[in-house]
Amino acid sequence: MSPIAVTAIFDIGKTNKKLLVFDEQQQVVDQYAERIGELTDEDGFPCDDLMAIRRFIFTGLDRILANQNLKLKAVNFSAYGASLVYLDENGEPLTPLYNYLKPYPEELAKGLFEKNGGQESWSRETASPYLGSLNSGLQLYRLKMQQPELFERINFALHLPQYCSYLLTGLPSTDPTSIGCHTGLWNYEKMDYHEWVKREGLTEKLAPLFPANYKERVRYRGETFWCGIGMHDSSAALVPYLLQTNEKFALLSTGTWCITLNPFNEDPLTSEELAMDCLCYLNFEGRPVKASRLFGGHEHEIQAKRIAEHFDISVEQVLTVSVDEKFNAIPSSYTPAPGPMIEQLTFRNRTLDDFNSASAAYHQLMFDLVTLQAASIRLVVTNDIRLLYLEGGFAKNELFLYFLKKAIPQTIQVFDYAQGAAQGALVLVEGSVAFSL
Repeated sequence: MSPIAVTAIFDIGKTNKKLLVFDEQQQVVDQYAERIGELTDEDGFPCDDLMAIRRFIFTGLDRILANQNLKLKAVNFSAYGASLVYLDENGEPLTPLYNYLKPYPEELAKGLFEKNGGQESWSRETASPYLGSLNSGLQLYRLKMQQPELFERINFALHLPQYCSYLLTGLPSTDPTSIGCHTGLWNYEKMDYHEWVKREGLTEKLAPLFPANYKERVRYRGETFWCGIGMHDSSAALVPYLLQTNEKFALLSTGTWCITLNPFNEDPLTSEELAMDCLCYLNFEGRPVKASRLFGGHEHEIQAKRIAEHFDISVEQVLTVSVDEKFNAIPSSYTPAPGPMIEQLTFRNRTLDDFNSASAAYHQLMFDLVTLQAASIRLVVTNDIRLLYLEGGFAKNELFLYFLKKAIPQTIQVFDYAQGAAQGALVLVEGSVAFSL
């Protein structure tokens, strides 16, 4: 029997690192996931273990190549954004993989904005609300200003998806989806690097820009296969829908971040939208996509753990709570205040002693969370969009879906074929879609 031709997609999330193996019909034939523990950087702040991610990739490849029933034909990567890997002239990392949640020096940001027309102008032109270290361009600027000797040693600064690809191809690259995700680097009005990036000499450290579907032929352990240059995960999740759907739609991609993407909203970002954490992404074709963000998956994990500890049960027991239709409240048309929306989560201030069971507490958590999620959706999705695709972790959460259907007018279609980000990276490296939504 001949081996099955497969494509391997590494989906490097903030919480989980996954390997999905697809056959030629783009069906999953094998998968593996790992939670990798964090390290700390030189300041003692938690950060992802870059060398462990590297080991995960090569161990995954070895796992496939050792399987006599599989024939590897292609590899690609989707990974979270806002993280840069700084390589020296030998292609080795110079620093830890700094955490995008690490506090950013306010005086440093203030000085940059003063030199570039103010924060509002900078944010509007780059379609990036000021998010501190979540603006990866500011991470590179911080190195220049605070560690100039190290900055001089940087040969290339690669976003995490492109670093993963670089491990196999040796090709330093930048793709549109990574450079366009709240980096502060890209001028959305001129569709080029922003003037501040050029003035500060940051473009000299950034790798050449390639199309998102670019791929190279590589050789590893005697085997030859194609390797893509990787994609930012939120933008990757949008790819299958754009290639298959004629109807206007929005996508809610859920994970650590819950990102609402509306590729049909071409209105420029307003100051009010920027203040409420709206932004633009670049899709795989380099076109703007209006989006809103909620740090929902991260907060859900924290609050579910709090409930479990209070009621002395496991987190798994909390997450398996079924819908109790006696809890039939309808999320209101909540209007968020400026600032990160997740900080307005009512459940943060609720006393768990007020609930007689973990089920009651978890219903309230999901109600409060969906109230914010619906408000986040409304920031970028108007009623002319009648279809919302839902994918990712919350697509499997019964209570999330129950309350979301009550909270928004759009028809919700759950996409649960495989994680959308991996699917998008698969489609681009293979050049076609072999499945139907």
